[in-house]
Amino acid sequence: MNEPTENKGPKVPPSYPPRTPPPQKKPVELPRPEPKTTPGTTALPLPGPRQARVETRRPRMAVRNRRVSNWVFPADSWAAGKAVRNVTRTVRGWEYSHPRDSLLEECVRLLVDAAVRDAGRRVSVHLADQDGLVLVVVLSHTEAEPDQTVLTSLAAVTGTVSCGADASDEGRRIWSLLSTEPPRTRTPAA
Repeated sequence: MNEPTENKGPKVPPSYPPRTPPPQKKPVELPRPEPKTTPGTTALPLPGPRQARVETRRPRMAVRNRRVSNWVFPADSWAAGKAVRNVTRTVRGWEYSHPRDSLLEECVRLLVDAAVRDAGRRVSVHLADQDGLVLVVVLSHTEAEPDQTVLTSLAAVTGTVSCGADASDEGRRIWSLLSTEPPRTRTPAA
Protein backbone atom coordinates (compact mmCIF):
# COMPACT_ATOMS: atom_id res chain seq x y z
CA MET A 1 0.00 0.00 0.00
CA ASN A 2 2.87 2.27 0.53
CA GLU A 3 4.04 3.59 -2.71
CA PRO A 4 7.56 4.90 -3.03
CA THR A 5 7.80 8.68 -3.18
CA GLU A 6 10.45 10.51 -5.02
CA ASN A 7 12.71 12.68 -2.86
CA LYS A 8 13.45 15.90 -4.68
CA GLY A 9 15.40 17.53 -1.90
CA PRO A 10 14.93 20.98 -0.39
CA LYS A 11 13.08 23.62 -2.44
CA VAL A 12 15.40 26.20 -3.92
CA PRO A 13 13.97 29.63 -4.78
CA PRO A 14 14.35 30.63 -8.43
CA SER A 15 17.25 32.90 -9.30
CA TYR A 16 14.98 35.29 -11.21
CA PRO A 17 12.10 37.43 -9.86
CA PRO A 18 8.57 36.23 -10.53
CA ARG A 19 6.75 37.99 -13.34
CA THR A 20 4.42 40.75 -12.20
CA PRO A 21 1.51 42.02 -14.26
CA PRO A 22 1.95 45.45 -15.91
CA PRO A 23 0.32 48.40 -14.12
CA GLN A 24 -3.10 49.58 -15.25
CA LYS A 25 -3.06 52.31 -17.85
CA LYS A 26 -5.91 54.23 -16.24
CA PRO A 27 -6.66 54.12 -12.51
CA VAL A 28 -9.94 52.52 -11.63
CA GLU A 29 -12.43 54.97 -10.15
CA LEU A 30 -14.45 53.68 -7.25
CA PRO A 31 -18.22 53.92 -7.68
CA ARG A 32 -19.72 56.98 -6.12
CA PRO A 33 -21.81 56.29 -3.03
CA GLU A 34 -25.55 56.52 -3.34
CA PRO A 35 -27.27 59.07 -1.10
CA LYS A 36 -28.29 57.52 2.19
CA THR A 37 -31.96 57.44 3.00
CA THR A 38 -33.39 56.76 6.40
CA PRO A 39 -36.14 54.16 6.88
CA GLY A 40 -39.58 55.64 6.51
CA THR A 41 -38.59 58.41 4.09
CA THR A 42 -39.99 58.55 0.62
CA ALA A 43 -39.15 60.46 -2.51
CA LEU A 44 -40.91 63.77 -2.97
CA PRO A 45 -43.71 63.76 -5.53
CA LEU A 46 -43.30 65.68 -8.76
CA PRO A 47 -44.65 69.23 -8.58
CA GLY A 48 -48.09 69.89 -9.98
CA PRO A 49 -49.15 72.83 -12.11
CA ARG A 50 -48.15 76.23 -10.70
CA GLN A 51 -46.00 74.65 -7.99
CA ALA A 52 -42.33 75.29 -7.42
CA ARG A 53 -40.02 72.54 -8.56
CA VAL A 54 -37.92 70.94 -5.85
CA GLU A 55 -34.25 71.05 -6.82
CA THR A 56 -32.29 67.94 -5.94
CA ARG A 57 -28.62 67.85 -5.05
CA ARG A 58 -26.24 67.98 -7.96
CA PRO A 59 -23.27 65.67 -8.49
CA ARG A 60 -19.77 66.68 -7.45
CA MET A 61 -18.20 69.44 -9.47
CA ALA A 62 -15.86 68.27 -12.25
CA VAL A 63 -13.69 70.57 -14.37
CA ARG A 64 -11.94 69.08 -17.39
CA ASN A 65 -9.91 70.25 -20.40
CA ARG A 66 -9.06 73.69 -19.05
CA ARG A 67 -6.59 75.43 -16.78
CA VAL A 68 -7.61 75.35 -13.13
CA SER A 69 -6.34 76.45 -9.73
CA ASN A 70 -7.74 75.68 -6.28
CA TRP A 71 -7.16 77.07 -2.79
CA VAL A 72 -8.56 76.29 0.64
CA PHE A 73 -8.68 78.99 3.31
CA PRO A 74 -9.92 79.06 6.89
CA ALA A 75 -13.31 80.77 7.01
CA ASP A 76 -12.16 83.96 8.70
CA SER A 77 -12.07 87.67 7.94
CA TRP A 78 -8.75 87.36 6.05
CA ALA A 79 -9.96 84.70 3.59
CA ALA A 80 -11.22 87.24 1.04
CA GLY A 81 -7.92 89.13 0.89
CA LYS A 82 -5.92 85.92 0.46
CA ALA A 83 -8.30 84.69 -2.24
CA VAL A 84 -8.12 88.00 -4.14
CA ARG A 85 -4.30 87.89 -4.22
CA ASN A 86 -4.20 84.27 -5.43
CA VAL A 87 -6.94 84.70 -8.05
CA THR A 88 -5.44 87.93 -9.44
CA ARG A 89 -1.93 86.43 -9.61
CA THR A 90 -3.24 83.32 -11.40
CA VAL A 91 -5.41 85.20 -13.92
CA ARG A 92 -2.46 87.47 -14.79
CA GLY A 93 -0.25 84.36 -15.08
CA TRP A 94 -2.71 83.05 -17.66
CA GLU A 95 -1.90 86.28 -19.57
CA TYR A 96 -5.35 87.84 -19.29
CA SER A 97 -5.31 91.61 -18.91
CA HIS A 98 -9.07 91.78 -18.29
CA PRO A 99 -11.08 91.82 -16.10
CA ARG A 100 -9.30 94.62 -14.30
CA ASP A 101 -7.86 93.94 -10.86
CA SER A 102 -10.59 96.02 -9.18
CA LEU A 103 -13.34 93.97 -10.85
CA LEU A 104 -11.66 90.67 -9.95
CA GLU A 105 -11.30 91.87 -6.38
CA GLU A 106 -14.94 92.94 -6.14
CA CYS A 107 -16.20 89.63 -7.54
CA VAL A 108 -13.95 87.40 -5.39
CA ARG A 109 -14.69 89.39 -2.23
CA LEU A 110 -18.44 89.05 -2.79
CA LEU A 111 -18.13 85.30 -3.34
CA VAL A 112 -15.78 84.59 -0.42
CA ASP A 113 -17.58 86.88 2.05
CA ALA A 114 -20.88 85.13 1.26
CA ALA A 115 -19.24 81.74 1.90
CA VAL A 116 -17.64 82.94 5.17
CA ARG A 117 -21.07 84.12 6.40
CA ASP A 118 -22.24 80.47 6.16
CA ALA A 119 -20.18 79.86 9.33
CA GLY A 120 -18.23 76.85 8.08
CA ARG A 121 -14.66 76.00 9.07
CA ARG A 122 -13.12 76.48 5.62
CA VAL A 123 -13.74 78.04 2.24
CA SER A 124 -12.60 76.54 -1.08
CA VAL A 125 -11.92 78.78 -4.08
CA HIS A 126 -11.79 77.20 -7.53
CA LEU A 127 -10.66 79.12 -10.61
CA ALA A 128 -10.90 77.89 -14.21
CA ASP A 129 -10.64 79.39 -17.68
CA GLN A 130 -11.85 78.33 -21.08
CA ASP A 131 -12.75 80.11 -24.30
CA GLY A 132 -12.04 83.62 -23.02
CA LEU A 133 -14.02 83.32 -19.78
CA VAL A 134 -12.87 83.02 -16.16
CA LEU A 135 -14.96 80.92 -13.77
CA VAL A 136 -14.67 81.59 -10.03
CA VAL A 137 -16.45 79.08 -7.75
CA VAL A 138 -16.47 79.29 -3.95
CA LEU A 139 -17.64 76.44 -1.70
CA SER A 140 -18.59 77.03 1.93
CA HIS A 141 -18.58 73.31 2.95
CA THR A 142 -21.73 73.78 5.02
CA GLU A 143 -25.34 72.75 4.59
CA ALA A 144 -26.47 76.39 4.43
CA GLU A 145 -29.23 77.25 2.01
CA PRO A 146 -28.22 79.26 -1.05
CA ASP A 147 -28.51 82.98 -0.41
CA GLN A 148 -29.93 84.58 -3.53
CA THR A 149 -29.26 88.19 -2.43
CA VAL A 150 -25.55 87.94 -3.28
CA LEU A 151 -26.46 87.18 -6.91
CA THR A 152 -27.78 90.71 -7.44
CA SER A 153 -24.45 92.14 -6.31
CA LEU A 154 -22.50 89.69 -8.48
CA ALA A 155 -24.59 90.47 -11.56
CA ALA A 156 -23.84 94.18 -11.07
CA VAL A 157 -20.06 93.62 -11.38
CA THR A 158 -18.90 94.82 -14.81
CA GLY A 159 -17.87 91.93 -17.05
CA THR A 160 -20.03 89.32 -15.31
CA VAL A 161 -21.46 86.99 -17.94
CA SER A 162 -23.35 84.73 -15.54
CA CYS A 163 -23.58 83.89 -11.84
CA GLY A 164 -25.41 81.45 -9.61
CA ALA A 165 -25.71 79.68 -6.28
CA ASP A 166 -26.78 76.17 -5.38
CA ALA A 167 -26.37 73.45 -2.78
CA SER A 168 -24.35 70.31 -3.42
CA ASP A 169 -22.96 67.40 -1.42
CA GLU A 170 -19.80 69.48 -0.92
CA GLY A 171 -21.75 72.37 0.58
CA ARG A 172 -23.08 75.62 -0.78
CA ARG A 173 -21.60 76.70 -4.13
CA ILE A 174 -21.53 80.27 -5.37
CA TRP A 175 -20.04 81.01 -8.77
CA SER A 176 -19.45 83.80 -11.24
CA LEU A 177 -18.37 83.69 -14.88
CA LEU A 178 -16.32 86.71 -16.00
CA SER A 179 -15.44 87.88 -19.50
CA THR A 180 -11.77 88.48 -20.32
CA GLU A 181 -12.46 90.75 -23.28
CA PRO A 182 -11.66 94.45 -22.87
CA PRO A 183 -14.71 96.65 -22.42
CA ARG A 184 -15.94 98.29 -25.60
CA THR A 185 -15.35 101.98 -25.92
CA ARG A 186 -18.02 104.20 -27.40
CA THR A 187 -17.18 106.79 -29.98
CA PRO A 188 -19.22 109.98 -29.91
CA ALA A 189 -21.49 110.55 -32.87
CA ALA A 190 -20.44 113.41 -35.13
